[in-house]
Amino acid sequence: MITVVITGSKGFIGKHLVKELKSKTNDIKIIEIDLENGYDITKKEQLQDIKHFDILIHLAAKSYVPDAFINPSDFYYVNIIGTLNVLELCRKYNARMIYTSSYVYGAPDYLPIDEKHPLKAFNPYAQSKLMGEDLCHAYFRDFDISSIIMRPFNIYGEGQGDHFLIQSIINQAKSGMISLKDSRPKRDYIYIDDVVDAYIKAINYKNSGVEIFNLGSGRSTSIKELTDIISFHFNSSFKVVFSEERRKNEVLETLASTVKVKDELKWTPKISINDGVSEIINSCI
Repeated sequence: MITVVITGSKGFIGKHLVKELKSKTNDIKIIEIDLENGYDITKKEQLQDIKHFDILIHLAAKSYVPDAFINPSDFYYVNIIGTLNVLELCRKYNARMIYTSSYVYGAPDYLPIDEKHPLKAFNPYAQSKLMGEDLCHAYFRDFDISSIIMRPFNIYGEGQGDHFLIQSIINQAKSGMISLKDSRPKRDYIYIDDVVDAYIKAINYKNSGVEIFNLGSGRSTSIKELTDIISFHFNSSFKVVFSEERRKNEVLETLASTVKVKDELKWTPKISINDGVSEIINSCI
């Protein structure tokens, strides 16, 4: 039996991951670290009672990008100090780290985007995630703590917060009216079940050093296409209005190369955007 610590275990990814691990395996002991359990990862003293473990999956973070522009210091403090503290836990027990980064490539130089693409921190959240990646590299350099860095593109799925795009559009559809800005941006959306599958495979992946993996579907979908997909699966009609307001420095398309993760983790995304949206609609209507 191996022991896995999961920070942010009550969050969106954490809940799905814990549920899947508990349902699919009896040879993993899970230690949950979350504010709901009385653990603040920015308070090192609150982590002192954590017993020996083998792997730490670091999901806890502040992640809603608009808030990062309002309270950037909160994002830097939680995302950097929290990562530093859990790396110290890993150092204490010589445990491996699975670190959750983000989309950190800015406006892409080429598509699809592989892990060697230049890094561009284009907001305080992405900057804090890159600084966390730097800490993972430093702890391997200085203390031989191996890490896997996951760079998920746009995660979506059942139970996600109402302020995230797909859930927001579905909520608006219930009222009969969807009001959006720019119809053009295309994103690589990856369903939560596929993300969880990648983390489970990473638990069993034996690496020495720091490995980085993109997590994406390998397909990009525009906001206009999203509304069309939602309309197809919805049980009532609604109106869609685009103001076509353009955001400054808008990234018009993201598309993940998943060659490395398929080769190394033997992971392949299985759920299409069409099927994923259908799952969400069926669960909330």
